[in-house]
Formats: sequence, C-alpha cells, structure tokens
Amino acid sequence: MEAYTSFASVYDTFMDNIPYEEWSVYVKELLKEYGVSEGLVLELGCGTGTMTELLSASGYDMIGIDNSEEMLEIALEKKLSSGHDILYLSQDMREFELYGTVKAVVSICDSVNYIMEEEELMTVFKLVNNYLDPRGIFIFDFNTIYKYRELLGDRTIAEQREECSFIWDNYYYEEEEVNEYELSLFIREGESEYYRKYEETHYQRAYHLETIKGLIEQSGLEYITAYDAFTHEEPRENSERIYVIARERGK
Repeated sequence: MEAYTSFASVYDTFMDNIPYEEWSVYVKELLKEYGVSEGLVLELGCGTGTMTELLSASGYDMIGIDNSEEMLEIALEKKLSSGHDILYLSQDMREFELYGTVKAVVSICDSVNYIMEEEELMTVFKLVNNYLDPRGIFIFDFNTIYKYRELLGDRTIAEQREECSFIWDNYYYEEEEVNEYELSLFIREGESEYYRKYEETHYQRAYHLETIKGLIEQSGLEYITAYDAFTHEEPRENSERIYVIARERGK
C-alpha cells in the first residue's frame, strides 16, 4: 500500500470538490444512530485530517492514523490552526496499535480499497475488532466494482489550477479487479514561474459487498448493514460507494 508523497502537498486543492461537511453530517448521524454520540473515535486512513477535524469539532475525541507522513504533516498544521486535541499516528492500518480501546472506528474516502489482498483486509478488521470497546461500532466506505468498471476505468481526468495541475490516468483490470491510478503532477515551485513534474502510481482493489461481509464475519466483527452512500437505502447495482456498519461482538 503506497503512501501519498508528492500528491500530499496538493491533495486538499484537488479534493476541494468533496463535500466533507456533508459527509461528516452523514457519518455523525450513523455514529449516533448506533449509540456513539461522544467519546474516543479512531479514523483509519485520515489523510490530511479534514474529516478528523470535523468530527473533533463536533465533540468527539479523535485519533487519526495514516501511512503517509506527508499527509499527516498537513493534518498537524490543521490541528495547530484549529487548536483541536487530536492524536495523529503514522502507522499502516494493516498493523496499527493503540494504547487502549475506542468507542468507534471510522474510515472514509475508500481507504479500505487500498488494501490489495483479502487476507490483509481481514487483518485490518481483526485489529479494529481488537481495539473497539465492547459493542463498539465500525463505519467505513468503499468504492464499488461498478464505479471502477463503468466510471473510472480507462478514463483520463485532468485539472489545471494556478499553483498546480494533474493528469490522472485510470486503468481497470477486470480479471484482477484492480484499478491502477497513474498520477502526473505539475506543482509550482514557490513564487517562480516554473513547475516541477512528479509521478505517482497507486492501486485500489475492488471488492464485492458479499466478500466484505464474509471478511467481517471471519474477523470476529458482527456485520450489521450496508447502505448506498449518504442514504439509508440498500446498495444498488449502480451504487458508486457503499457504507458498511459493523460491531464488536466479543474478543
């Protein structure tokens, strides 16, 4: 699982079309619906800390874990600006460690799709189960096969901004159910008129909901339900993102 490096410095710029505040309202509604209205919450794959900050502002005691030190540096800058008491840890979600348990774990923006092997994803689920309070809640989302195959695969996306631009080539490999992202970044150097080119390659694994359910149950967690993202409706064949809710059911 490759960490964001060069892309970290411009990640928030290119993600400014993501309605994080609306997403946070949805996540908070789910947390409260399943009994977590306060207390210690862990975000896995927290990135630059946008969601972590929003949940902290809503009264949750937040821990954020990410594998990219570059992303966490930006998250720490946000923490310094907001004054929120957030603990950030630079760890791989496949082998993360905490000092104690938490009331809930959340993971958004398709972080679990970066786990390429089913065995490794089950390891993540086992760790989540281990660090949840009794009957604690796990909420996460994932991109669907439909999204990779029909909307992203074999498509090029490009954006140009004043300080940076990118070309994002997607390739979906049907047999392996893997989406490859080739990123070409052009980032302005300070106040100069010159841009430096960076290249990164990322991979995401597409998962069937039934596979996710099976891994949850094998890990010791209790599968509760799944929703078409940002609704309380069952996932559809053309769902692009699915939210899953699971629960700790005994170590």
